[in-house]
Amino acid sequence: MNPKQLGPINLAFIGDAVYELMVRERLLARSPTAPVHQLHHRTVSRVRASAQSLGYELIEPLLTEEEMSLLKRGRNSHSSTVPKNADPCAYRRATGVETLFGYLYLKGDLARIEELFAVIFEGLDAQEVEK
Repeated sequence: MNPKQLGPINLAFIGDAVYELMVRERLLARSPTAPVHQLHHRTVSRVRASAQSLGYELIEPLLTEEEMSLLKRGRNSHSSTVPKNADPCAYRRATGVETLFGYLYLKGDLARIEELFAVIFEGLDAQEVEK
């Protein structure tokens, strides 16, 4: 599948799954004996739009021109709905992050995903998102 032929919402669709799987994998590696409900709570706190919006800010200065273009395409795309508990601006930025991750995943650039995700995950730790 050529990711360049997909729209930003379609890329965000797969990027959402990639991002959540990476969060779950990191949290499980960090606390392998934690109760599942606790891992779920921690996951939700990191995949919500507000946390991904912060991730947008953390990785923005590190992006190539192509990656920045994808981030903006996702951010500026029009999805049909915004969850009632999400800030529309944060939701759009989160969509940008998911679009970028979806593109990189379908492109097969897993090393770049890992590099960007590490910056986000560590940044969220520094912001104490889970607490």
